[in-house]
Amino acid sequence: MPSALPLCSADMSRDRDHPIDLRHLRCFLAIAEEGGVTRAAARLGLTQPAVSRTLAALESALGVRLVDRSTHHLALTPEGDAFREKAAVAVAAFEDALATARAERRPLRLGHAWSAAGDLTTPLLRRWRQAHPDVPLELLRIDDRTAGLTRGAVDVALLRGPVDAPGLVTEVLHEETRVAALPSDSPLARHASLTLADLSDQVIALNTVSGTTTLGLWPAAVRPAATLPVANTDDWLAAIAADRAVGVTSTATVRMHPHPGVVYVPLTDAPALPVHLARRQGPGHPSAPALIALAHEVARA
Repeated sequence: MPSALPLCSADMSRDRDHPIDLRHLRCFLAIAEEGGVTRAAARLGLTQPAVSRTLAALESALGVRLVDRSTHHLALTPEGDAFREKAAVAVAAFEDALATARAERRPLRLGHAWSAAGDLTTPLLRRWRQAHPDVPLELLRIDDRTAGLTRGAVDVALLRGPVDAPGLVTEVLHEETRVAALPSDSPLARHASLTLADLSDQVIALNTVSGTTTLGLWPAAVRPAATLPVANTDDWLAAIAADRAVGVTSTATVRMHPHPGVVYVPLTDAPALPVHLARRQGPGHPSAPALIALAHEVARA
């Protein structure tokens, strides 16, 4: 049997004469999910040139351009969008085939990008352990928009906001109300409640990797002009506590991420944030359906 191929080759100069394999698909999906070669390389633990060569080799083998490099921000071409969905399904099918064989000797992995299931987290973990002592449940925080689900790092994921990644099956678990996150010494922190317009003159901290808040949340007439991009929840909290920005999040963050320098105030006019349970299409970990059913039971209770 041939030896396993590395995730991406450091020297792709001869790939024109070789068939496409999973390393090409994984690199392309990382670029698509991260929105750029630099962040994809960091996620994969590779150099930028190695990832760029892998993408070029894939495009050469397919005979189509998958990524538009003519703009300042990387964007997929129409062919790239179509291929992304098929690539995600192919990689997920491969991961699921391995998962089926390994299921009896590996835990069930539940991913989240931030705040897990909020107040439901502890009862869900406890009830799972009581009902399924033979299947360990691992809760994993992974800072990307699908909490590692599309790349096979988890079996089920808790995802907030719209979910548009291809190859996923989703269902709404519940909804969370939104709150403003403010520096503890901000005059706004003394209010019992706020509106989105109350934040219009503030710098807004936006988690551009796994967050759900965008400036589109505000009506155009009161949309804030300044933002502070951050990469994860920890940086988001630090920026707010340091009085560099304010943020918008859900009630789950209030419970899961209390901070002495941050005060959470209800937002009366912000739409609720849906929390989805997501899994990949096709067969997966055999205990995944039981976890999804238990999560709904806990949410109803």
